[in-house]
Amino acid sequence: MNRFETDYLIAGAGASGLSFADTLLAETDAHITLVDKRDKPGGHWNDAYPYVRLHQPSSYYGVASRDLGRAMLDTTGLNKGYEELASGQEVATYFHTVMKDRLLQSGRVRFLPMSEHLGGGEVRHLLSNKTTQIDVRHRFVDARLLENGIPLTHQRTFDVAEGVACIPPNTLPRIAPQHGHFTILGAGKTAMDSVIWLLENGADAEQIRWIVPRDPWMINRAFTQPSGAFYRESYGGTMRQMEAVTQATSMDDLADRLEAANLWMRLDPNVRPEIMHGPTVSTAELHRLREVRDILRMGHVTGIEPGSLDLAGGSCPAPAGSLYVDCTARALGHSNTWPIFQEDQIALQMIRLYQPTFSAALIAKIEASFETNKARNALAIPVPMTDTVHSWVVSQLANAMNQFNWSQNPRIKDWIATCRLDGFGRAGREVDRSDPEVQEIYNRIKALSMPAFSSMQKLAATQ
Repeated sequence: MNRFETDYLIAGAGASGLSFADTLLAETDAHITLVDKRDKPGGHWNDAYPYVRLHQPSSYYGVASRDLGRAMLDTTGLNKGYEELASGQEVATYFHTVMKDRLLQSGRVRFLPMSEHLGGGEVRHLLSNKTTQIDVRHRFVDARLLENGIPLTHQRTFDVAEGVACIPPNTLPRIAPQHGHFTILGAGKTAMDSVIWLLENGADAEQIRWIVPRDPWMINRAFTQPSGAFYRESYGGTMRQMEAVTQATSMDDLADRLEAANLWMRLDPNVRPEIMHGPTVSTAELHRLREVRDILRMGHVTGIEPGSLDLAGGSCPAPAGSLYVDCTARALGHSNTWPIFQEDQIALQMIRLYQPTFSAALIAKIEASFETNKARNALAIPVPMTDTVHSWVVSQLANAMNQFNWSQNPRIKDWIATCRLDGFGRAGREVDRSDPEVQEIYNRIKALSMPAFSSMQKLAATQ
């Protein structure tokens, strides 16, 4: 058995593991070893479907030390007027470059691809089945807790009869020309991407049936723009969100107020969404999604026969020869949380909602900056992934507590202010603080902070 030492052993070389390693490399002189089952770094981006894009701007995704994209505004397409969204291929290439040119070139990082961590520092190499024992001087870092469900590899929970064409979205561009009808399974961002891909590539809306088990709330992409030019949308949106939270009397009332404030959107004004997983779309994308009229809301698919579709709420006829696109894998499905800093390990989780790479980088900064786990955990309250409006409120409470604690710590506050992964503070730094409208929004946010937090506590306790 081979054997060597390292300061930090990171299981998982996906986006979070790489972001953690990048910041730890900058903040310490530690030796780092990353282990991953894939043959390349970048996690699920290596298996992404070809038309996937980030749904929030490239400028604050990835690792802290290297820009992704050019922070330019798109001038055409459904994202027109907003900051560019990297394609899946661009993101995968970016992470490959981070590993090759940043991490490995440092001389302090070792990468073991096609390998799995068995526990206790023991690593099995998948091709030879041999093992290596890694003696960890400081900590084991588990970067697998945020692992995405992947359409290409996930296990289906429904039966597909022989003769039915049911594919992952990865093969849709190649297979689509052979079919005249398409059935999209699922209501998440992958399903939305697939519907839009079909429409943007010439399919008629009448050729598409969409199985939506639970309607989703969607975030208006205008709210997520990081530059000063969008201050009224981003900080103004935060102000309107706080107003909605403060005034809300129930979960439904809160969602309605967020929709009225143009922060949240839904597919059908007459159907109340049941889930909130944080998909981010532009209003132009929403208009395209609404072109599809054949939407079945009868629960999850349980089986597909050549002429019928079985759903939790019953069966219905299915168009002959329809191509079924399986978009039922769920990304970031974890809802449980654990203390991030433990005696001999770090459990990477989100500490800012829907921002896994920022979270991982900040966790590395906290690890390098404080002496005790108590001090570290006080600045890193885990934020669980959301599923419903209620869980969104619960996660926002943890989010708000972290934001407040960071603002009170000069080391963390200053680091965030210069970190490219902070997509929220940049707008505030790029505007003229003497502008009366800017001052009004800023002062309103400050005045609403405590009332909004108190209101969220009351709302969270209602279920």
